[in-house]
Amino acid sequence: MIDVGDTSCLLPKVGEFIYPWGGGHYARMMRFDAALSEQLGDKEIDVHYASKGSIYQRLLERFPDRKDRIHKVLMPTPIDGKMGPSLTRSLANVLLPIGQNPSLVNQVTNYLREERRLYDGAQKFDLVINDGDMGSNVLADNRGIPSLFVTNQFRPKLYRSRSYLYPAALFISKQIAKATKILVADSPPPHTICEYNLNFTDRLADDKDKVEYVGYFTDRAETAVTTNGKETSDLERLVDATDGFGYWMRTGDKSTNDGTGRRYKEVFAREEMTSERRLISHARDDPGINSVLGKDNKRYTITDAADRGVDWIQIDVGFLSERDKSMVLDRCSYAVINGSHTVMGEIMGIKAKPIIGVPIYDEHTNNISWADKHGLGILATDVKRIVAAIKKIEEDQAGYADRLAEFSRNFDGRGAQRAAKIATEILQR
Repeated sequence: MIDVGDTSCLLPKVGEFIYPWGGGHYARMMRFDAALSEQLGDKEIDVHYASKGSIYQRLLERFPDRKDRIHKVLMPTPIDGKMGPSLTRSLANVLLPIGQNPSLVNQVTNYLREERRLYDGAQKFDLVINDGDMGSNVLADNRGIPSLFVTNQFRPKLYRSRSYLYPAALFISKQIAKATKILVADSPPPHTICEYNLNFTDRLADDKDKVEYVGYFTDRAETAVTTNGKETSDLERLVDATDGFGYWMRTGDKSTNDGTGRRYKEVFAREEMTSERRLISHARDDPGINSVLGKDNKRYTITDAADRGVDWIQIDVGFLSERDKSMVLDRCSYAVINGSHTVMGEIMGIKAKPIIGVPIYDEHTNNISWADKHGLGILATDVKRIVAAIKKIEEDQAGYADRLAEFSRNFDGRGAQRAAKIATEILQR
């Protein structure tokens, strides 16, 4: 078991540095923790976590008895705009505080000071796992501490409009390469969704001791519908009675989530969408969002609509439980997403459903472009393309089903277990 009791000074010390941009880093590390605990059995280790913002708060909530081992480190991140990172706000943040973010100068100063304090203090890590945090990677290399860098990016393909970022991308990739081992959280080639975000140098690509494709940090069992004796939910009753609908995901912080919602509304206003059923997940824990729009243009509660057998056109859900999300993915015809690596693995790899990708970041564009090239989904950058993508998928359902079935058979979701095994072997040495 993983423990942080009074005997922690005698236990092997592990540092987990979780980059706070997006929820995928946090989800991966929590799955890694569970797998590591299983690998260790009754052996104990002393785990410390470092992050900031919403990820730091989630760690405090998840481990209320470990607050002294959860460290707030202001890892620099871009500033969100209406749809993705805002160049103007991010540049202004270099010297000025923006929202909850202190100036970038202060962030970097705090970041370097706090991470050095963690490394040079009482912790004396035996192993560090860096999910997206390259600064910790450099500190570990300088101090001769074994480090694992978990990622689905190395040197992302940049588009002409972002070519000015190439020097920064080159610098970051050099820092990532300082890890003892780079763990790619994806299936090995030729089934690597994040292929266009990697672009390893020839030297690294050929170094099997340095780079390992461990697989996605998920498992088919996690996304299977399990009733566990529970009664069928009202949402299940409503969806079960319907054939064919799209699952539309809204994700990100408030500005990005709202921007995505506005784009979806533009799509739904198109004449071609008047009879296209959709279920929208708002990613907000607000029951007031839950409602059903019937084809009679009336609004109902989900319970009322299920009881009445309403012929619905749109279901809005504030926050889907894991069980309901799995059920919706099992029954939908396609999913509209932003191109998040974690989400694409779950939908295409485990559920074998086609995606329509509406990217926010270049990382998303790269992932969706890969899926588009392999006939597993469609890249759609504007309203017209989204509508056309729906029609294309509906006209070639059998083709997408065949290609996704093949991809799903080759999908590797044992990344957490493999990463935990590598970590355990290092600790034993």
